[in-house]
Amino acid sequence: MALGEQLTPSRGGTLEFAVLVEPSNYDCHSNISFAFLHPVAPHYSTLLKFDSANYPQIVGDLAESWTVSPDHLTYTFKLRPDVLFHDGSPLTSTDVKASYERIIHPPPGVVSARKVDYAAIVSIDIPDPHTLVFHLLWPDAAMLANFASPWNCIYSAAKLAEDPQFPKTHVLGTGPFVFAEHAKGQYWRGSRWDKYFLPGKPYLDGYRADFMTGPAVMEAYKTGRIAAEFRGITPIQRDQLQEALGDRIEVSESSWLSNLLVVFNTHRAPFDDDRVRRALSLAIDRWGAAAKLQNSTFLKYVGGVMRPGSSMATPESELVTLPGFSHDVTKSREEGKRLLAEAGVHDLKLTIMVRDISMPHYAGADLLVDSWREVGVTASEDRRNIWEWQKVIDSGDFDVALDFSGDFYDDPTIQLTKFVSHDLSPVNYSGSTDRFLDALFIGEAVTSDPRQREKIVRDFERHALTEAYTVPLLWWNRIVATSSALNGWSITPSHFIGQDLTDVWLSASQSAGATNARK
Repeated sequence: MALGEQLTPSRGGTLEFAVLVEPSNYDCHSNISFAFLHPVAPHYSTLLKFDSANYPQIVGDLAESWTVSPDHLTYTFKLRPDVLFHDGSPLTSTDVKASYERIIHPPPGVVSARKVDYAAIVSIDIPDPHTLVFHLLWPDAAMLANFASPWNCIYSAAKLAEDPQFPKTHVLGTGPFVFAEHAKGQYWRGSRWDKYFLPGKPYLDGYRADFMTGPAVMEAYKTGRIAAEFRGITPIQRDQLQEALGDRIEVSESSWLSNLLVVFNTHRAPFDDDRVRRALSLAIDRWGAAAKLQNSTFLKYVGGVMRPGSSMATPESELVTLPGFSHDVTKSREEGKRLLAEAGVHDLKLTIMVRDISMPHYAGADLLVDSWREVGVTASEDRRNIWEWQKVIDSGDFDVALDFSGDFYDDPTIQLTKFVSHDLSPVNYSGSTDRFLDALFIGEAVTSDPRQREKIVRDFERHALTEAYTVPLLWWNRIVATSSALNGWSITPSHFIGQDLTDVWLSASQSAGATNARK
């Protein structure tokens, strides 16, 4: 439910919120972390976006209308005629085309983390300055959702022509807030764009994203310095804030479209052997860990490749038949030991690359260390900040990585990209190549019949979890605490959508107190 939605929005005030990690560059198309989107998303617009208060409904952002051909091979968008970039230049269909071309066919040196999601697009026409026509080679069931991706920031075609890397070091969008300042190691600031295309919005004068760690976040909540940390807090932190702040805090909860993933480097022995990978997955006590960790961490749900509880999630009765997901962990571990012996692997020692974000990565890594000890494997943790972690993973210099999957919408075409062959999907960090999975991925993507599509996804899941290049660990529960002064924000299963702050506003009397608390 949207907080404060029954009230009349008021204008003014600066929203101050916390972000646990700082962006290392400014390019939407290459980034994958909430640490990027939360401070940066308010500067940009996308073609479509999700209506957070009515997830998963899709609404227009830069597009004021759109049509889809009966064969689902042609998508036509009519753009708003009154959109300006923050340097005053008008946005046209040329800018949108250039931005999508950069995503679909990134120039040398440009990273497009989600290019596989747009493989069906064969060409883009711009019949006039405010019309775009996307032509697809095959129907893609997730395409409309992909046009609403929060990562598809629209850039200036002129700036991209001058330098394809321009967005990596500069912020120039058409969103509700103009970039004001990035004080490295401290904060990020944005100011209201008075020429924003939605009359009367945004309501805020500006926002400030403070980069701070967990203990500092809790203290900032309690002093009234921050109104939110939009990623999520633990059950323990929730209870502490409710006890300390009472009715000055609002708490929202949702199952989370995020999970931890165990990634085996398939280019490094012995992880190039499917028996070893499967043995290590079999050793994990997922059900026991979920019961234990849900009261202190984000980690709560056991699930396969789709979010538990979503329409295409595998029911528990079938899930428990997959390798590593049985309730009988003792039997699974015996099978794991047998597979390791069969592969000739004894006294295996490995290192797990872990993002230096305590919640929930530390708990997930500790679970792996404890689980693998039970099958005679010694594992240690190498904790790196997320940008160093990414460099190591991209270089392929690791044994096992604890990755995460954080998506913006429940759809297999979006969620399965971590499992598709690496040459098609750079976010598959295992480096695996499996053309059978690729074929199934394409099959579900082009299938409009829900039952047929679900069957293909089940086949994909069984093969992926048996080969175990990358396997799900546990899915998350999202808990967000917001000041009762904050209105117009809605929780969703994804911490990536709904962060442009267009509709957010502060209750005047309460926001004044929060500002004074920081001063």
